[in-house]
Amino acid sequence: MYYIIFTVLLLSIVLTISYIVSYFGRLRAEEKKLEKIKNKWAKPVNSKRNFDLIKIYLDADITKGKITAVTSDDLDLKNVFNYIDRTNSKPGKQLLYKKLHFPETSPDNLLKLDAKVTALNADAPNREFLELELSKLNHSNAYQIPNLFLKTHAPLFAPVMALYVKIVPYLILAVIISLIVIPNPVSLIILGVLLGYNTIFHFASKEKAAGYSDSLPQLLIMHKVAVWLVKYANIGDTGDIKRCLVNLAGLRRSLTIVNFESELVVDSDSPGYAVFQFFKVLFLLEPHIYTNSINHIGKFRDDIEKVYNFVAEVDMLIAIQSVREGLPFYSKPEFISEDAKMEITDLFHPLIDNCVPNSLYTRADRGALITGSNMSGKTTFIKAIAINTLLAQTIFTSCAKAYKAPFLKIQTSIKITDSIEEQQSFFQAQAMAILNIVDSSSAAEEIKSLVIIDEIFRGTNTIERIAAAKSVLSYITANDNFVFVSTHDLELAELLDEDFAIYSFEDSKSGKTLVFDYKLKEGLLKSKNGIAILASMGYPESVIDDANIVSERMMLKYME
Repeated sequence: MYYIIFTVLLLSIVLTISYIVSYFGRLRAEEKKLEKIKNKWAKPVNSKRNFDLIKIYLDADITKGKITAVTSDDLDLKNVFNYIDRTNSKPGKQLLYKKLHFPETSPDNLLKLDAKVTALNADAPNREFLELELSKLNHSNAYQIPNLFLKTHAPLFAPVMALYVKIVPYLILAVIISLIVIPNPVSLIILGVLLGYNTIFHFASKEKAAGYSDSLPQLLIMHKVAVWLVKYANIGDTGDIKRCLVNLAGLRRSLTIVNFESELVVDSDSPGYAVFQFFKVLFLLEPHIYTNSINHIGKFRDDIEKVYNFVAEVDMLIAIQSVREGLPFYSKPEFISEDAKMEITDLFHPLIDNCVPNSLYTRADRGALITGSNMSGKTTFIKAIAINTLLAQTIFTSCAKAYKAPFLKIQTSIKITDSIEEQQSFFQAQAMAILNIVDSSSAAEEIKSLVIIDEIFRGTNTIERIAAAKSVLSYITANDNFVFVSTHDLELAELLDEDFAIYSFEDSKSGKTLVFDYKLKEGLLKSKNGIAILASMGYPESVIDDANIVSERMMLKYME
């Protein structure tokens, strides 16, 4: 009897010491985290991001309004996300990534978003503590929380085994009490058999519970973070969230053991962790927790999603302000419904260091043709237009001194490649992409399009390329869409003169070096630099001379 009391006492002491060590370890860790949070404000966070996990919440949403995968790739949206992602939690990352894929068409929604950003970030010291609290959800397992509310959950065990899991803790306690009261070999044998069977059952059930062993502990942390945010975050009416948290109280109680484990140990090497694992195996605590929790999840999936969105939105709102303060300058967009025009002052690409800003003004019935020499900035400029439109309609932030435009649907054709698997040539692939744009840009569309095309119909002969491009671009523009097209085809500029404004990027020579000012100018490109680039790279002089002669002959031929 005494050896059992001594064992229990010894284990209790080990657990108590482990808890104290864990407590002070967490305090030191929080001090370091807070300092890191202060230092990273208004700066891009250079870290590796797992987009397969980040996009879980995005992929589950099949509602209308999502930008296409083609446009996402054309705009390098993953790199854009890497730049603006200043979130502290995995749910915050997932919501921000989803936000970037769903441009708003409601000014009220964007104004509400902006009001929340302003209110939440008004008190910088308090904001830092909000970030610290949100960082508790920065473990990669927190990416799995959406799986709890995005799908239904079947019971883990058959009814008989579920009953065994429920009653076995009481059976174990009864056997231990019998050994304390009257030490006997029968009770000891029974205890040994139960321990052996429970050990096998514990590890055998881990595969079934694998989907929950990551997400459920994070759900408990999210609940605690949400309670803290309701109390300290200035985010307006939280009555609905409070009701959700009350509904999830039963789930929180069922996860008490999980909470105790997280409070108990700093890492898996501590003695307290080993002791606690023994208790988990002996009493089948994990299967018991997951069985009870799954029942609660089935009843309160909507509440879990609302709490998830609440926590993630707080994180996203803080990140938006960090992005704004880190830009050289920015503006809050102005959306117009009449006099369809796009007017952007000092637009720049957020991913280009020291990007040269450019301004533009165009109407929906008149597109913009961007000509320019190689490496002069044409593609970067038209991408910047689309990215700014996207950021304006998602996080209400424009990388410009002023942004004025209607709400637009973004459609692009930039990164086109041929497809061996689908037996498509480069020209066929781009033709299909542009056909999708044509089909989605009809006069009947309620939301007009921002169409961005880089080097239209390259991959076929000059005459047919220019003819087809002129016809397609005139058709899209006639339907009051905003169209920006980069091209080397100067003949196209002449054919589209009535429908398109013509702009150009140029270069100048400084000795053998080409110099670019990256400034947008009105009018047609006055020079070409393809052969000059070959010369600067060291091509043989005879090759350069011959190329210049052929170029002059061809120019004279097309100008006749």
